[in-house]
Amino acid sequence: MNITELTRKIEVWAIDRNLQNVDSKAQISKLTEEIGELASGVNKSNKEVVKDSIGDAYVVLTILAMQQKVDVRDCIDIAYQEIKDRKGKMVDGVFVKESDLKVRP
Repeated sequence: MNITELTRKIEVWAIDRNLQNVDSKAQISKLTEEIGELASGVNKSNKEVVKDSIGDAYVVLTILAMQQKVDVRDCIDIAYQEIKDRKGKMVDGVFVKESDLKVRP
């Protein structure tokens, strides 16, 4: 199943439970919880926890987008449009965009 179909299934699941009308503050707390689980999975090199946590975070973000009356697909497209032509380099394992690189003597 592709990401578009899965996203639609998540949205239908959320609507069936009226989650799109819940206060977003609770969803932010849930996202924080999922990111914590993801960090733990990464730190412990536990691929199953990493995969589960990334999936859970996507579900939470999809519902959060619905609560905010935006389409998660549009959010992803906006983010991609910002990065697609971005240049930079890896610094200590982190990609740093060109405009943030400091000129070193």
